[in-house]
Amino acid sequence: MTELNGKKLTGRIAADRIRMTSTPKPPKGAVDRFIALGECTSLVSDVMDELGIAEGAIGATVLKPTLPGKMIVGPALTVRNIRRRADPRVAAQQNKNGMAEFEAHNLAEDGDVLVISGVSGVSNMGGISAYTAQRQGERGAIVMGGVRDVRHSRSIGYPVWASEITPVTGKWRLETVEINGEIQMGDVRVNSGDLVVADDTGVVFVPRDSIVAVLELCEKKKKGEDERVDAISKGVPVPVFYGKG
Repeated sequence: MTELNGKKLTGRIAADRIRMTSTPKPPKGAVDRFIALGECTSLVSDVMDELGIAEGAIGATVLKPTLPGKMIVGPALTVRNIRRRADPRVAAQQNKNGMAEFEAHNLAEDGDVLVISGVSGVSNMGGISAYTAQRQGERGAIVMGGVRDVRHSRSIGYPVWASEITPVTGKWRLETVEINGEIQMGDVRVNSGDLVVADDTGVVFVPRDSIVAVLELCEKKKKGEDERVDAISKGVPVPVFYGKG
């Protein structure tokens, strides 16, 4: 069995296609502090705008949560898939499975979030993959492309945000070409270790070198929002709680 940096590999993808065997981790305590903000993708997106950080948000109309009511935060464990040119019927007959997200699961560390730049019209992960991901400590998955077996992931409380749901397998129709490299999720570039924040409103990717700055301003703005909500609940006139009265 092949090893890379002391980690045993499954062999589903060439070792030189794995850019990192471990995702860069966010500063200590950062994940818990983001979670303490509550549903906050809108707030994080606003703060990134204010700090001049490149657009990192993708709305839930594109990346739809399969398990509403969940919020996850964690470093991105990235996977890049491309469409295969092979005839899927021939590949199926020859049992040539091109998917390798299980290698990503193999490398996953507690708290990681699987982020797949996938292929449309086919499944980039399914039920067994979700079971494995949860067992490995992944907090959830973000997939630009299709997923399937959502009843299975829902039954174990494993949240997935995906652009499509389909029963069509990707085994014979796609190929995993890179793990923990830079990927493209719609118009957003994502690198291994960038912070993923996902909730019912959508998904935001925070560049790993901006995590602390974004977090600190989010906490500051959240305090102001909480004060306004409290004022509203107490019947304070609008011009007053917006500082104009």
